[in-house]
Amino acid sequence: MLTPMKPAAVQEFFRRLAAANPEPRSELEYVNPYTLLVAVVLSAQATDVGVNKATGPLFRTVTTPQGMVELGEEGLRGFIKTIGLFNTKAKNVIRLSELLIERHGGEVPQDREALEQLPGVGRKTANVVLNVAFGEETIAVDTHIFRVGNRTGLAPGKTPDAVEAKLLKAVPKLYRRHAHHWLILHGRYVCKARKPECPVCPVNDLCAFKDKIIA
Repeated sequence: MLTPMKPAAVQEFFRRLAAANPEPRSELEYVNPYTLLVAVVLSAQATDVGVNKATGPLFRTVTTPQGMVELGEEGLRGFIKTIGLFNTKAKNVIRLSELLIERHGGEVPQDREALEQLPGVGRKTANVVLNVAFGEETIAVDTHIFRVGNRTGLAPGKTPDAVEAKLLKAVPKLYRRHAHHWLILHGRYVCKARKPECPVCPVNDLCAFKDKIIA
């Protein structure tokens, strides 16, 4: 495992990412906290682009838990059939919508434990909703963040939970609000899985990746 990046390097790492993209945004399209929650649940093992294609028409029709329950599982499947695991996801979205109505007055709770009790919602999904919808300083470790954390030495860890814990300790307070998106976007477009774009990477001199090629 790599030696963790030193605090001064971590500070500079995020300073540069922030300078390049001061207000990063989720690439999932949504209307309100509820539609964000649905989009994130649908995005498991799917691309944001693929999810957006399905949810564009869906969210023009449905934007509330009540509307989703009225649409029903079969109706929802018609909108999301291009997304992987759509049968299971449709079942989860309808049930979580029912539970939001029953337990939370039709609102998305700003509470991790309550979110994780909903079908199809794990820690990563809850973290995305808390960060994007409510502005909490959470970091949802997906495959991109896990790779960047380990490859660069920013937050080496064997599990997503370990990487998350290290990131929450390492990321300076100033950058914690948007760290989630900077890291996802960096992993998606620069620090790619198979062929990282090291020559154009703005933080390549801070990175501990032993196979990086700068020239």
